[in-house]
Amino acid sequence: MSALSTWTKSELEALQAQLTKELGLQKGNRLALDLTRGKPAADQLDLSAGLDDAIAGDYFAADGTDARNYGTLAGLPEARALGAELMDVSADDVICWGNSSLTLMHTSVDLALHGGLWEDGRRWSRAHPPKMLTPVPGYDRHFTICEAADIEMVNVAMTEHGPDMQQATRLAAEDPDIKGIWCVPKFSNPTGCIYSPECVALMADLPNKAAADDFVVMWDNAYAVHDFQFPKTPLSPILSAAREAGTENHVILFASTSKITYASGGLGFLASGANVVARVTRRLGQLSIGPDKVNQLRHARFLSGRLEEHMAAHAELIKPKFQAVEETLASQLGELDIASWSTPKGGYFVSLDIRPGLASRVGELAASAGLNITRPGATFPYGNDPEDRNLRIAPTFAALSDVKAAMQLLTLCVKLATVEQQLGGQA
Repeated sequence: MSALSTWTKSELEALQAQLTKELGLQKGNRLALDLTRGKPAADQLDLSAGLDDAIAGDYFAADGTDARNYGTLAGLPEARALGAELMDVSADDVICWGNSSLTLMHTSVDLALHGGLWEDGRRWSRAHPPKMLTPVPGYDRHFTICEAADIEMVNVAMTEHGPDMQQATRLAAEDPDIKGIWCVPKFSNPTGCIYSPECVALMADLPNKAAADDFVVMWDNAYAVHDFQFPKTPLSPILSAAREAGTENHVILFASTSKITYASGGLGFLASGANVVARVTRRLGQLSIGPDKVNQLRHARFLSGRLEEHMAAHAELIKPKFQAVEETLASQLGELDIASWSTPKGGYFVSLDIRPGLASRVGELAASAGLNITRPGATFPYGNDPEDRNLRIAPTFAALSDVKAAMQLLTLCVKLATVEQQLGGQA
């Protein structure tokens, strides 16, 4: 095949008829395929069945704490050590709390807005309105946090090495109402990129460059150990870089075991400088007398000394699904030159860019044939992709056979939408 842009009108009309017929046949199959969310599949969850045996009647932590009782607000030492391994920090920098890092993100944003993270009078709510930098395409949950808190979002372009730091630095330096930036630094959602060492160093120094003296880097390292190959690809440690830059209390790291063990029964982690860790710990103490330390203890025992082995087992299950996505995109769209996509080395997503103005149409065509994909626009704040071109593919939850069927259908829809647009332009 040649690039679609070189095809004649008659060739395009013949292809449109063929693709329309194929889509009609797919509709007749009454499919129910889903590539919408990055959830672990049942066989991945089965890898953590040993959690149930990790306690074995012994509820006492290494320091003698009875995990069944109140207290220990920052988490058990061995659980904090697990968080430290995930985030490449010291255990003293870590809070282990609850089963969701999103809860810790909400808590941190709420403190920054209303109570202040530093207890010195600085509050984001004094800005009108406060704003956050949001690398795009990005993670919709971060956008939801901002919308819920009435924080305005300002887009920053993503590159293959991380956010465009020249743009981010300029924006933060020009506007004192810009209070922070969201980051998914490893296997970024959805592009799958890993922030380069240069990007990490610039990010650690960004609070020094920002006009706001309460600027915070929100470092959501959700896929810290979710590599497809081992030894894992390294990510430069931002907290040590922040200490060198004097910004450690303006960088907050988050991680969880949600896609390591049980998505609904894992551990959430936060790490930062001593002042922020103390402030967040006090706020958590107002919410509860202590976290679920039994869950912390079983996770620490289950994963201690075998985290990489455990994640390699995850990779063995999901790599074939990502390979199926890559192979289908390459075979169906590659020579037509109508799309580009990421080829991540880990994580949970593939980012697909098609021609501007077509993502919504592809979503409609796919839904008509029984394929649900992440809503076009979801990878941008307010659900508004200015170019209407980005699609997020999440292949982990579906069976491999369903991933292959879904990708054949998705690429069919991309081709049909593109032909429709090109014929419209030739009319």
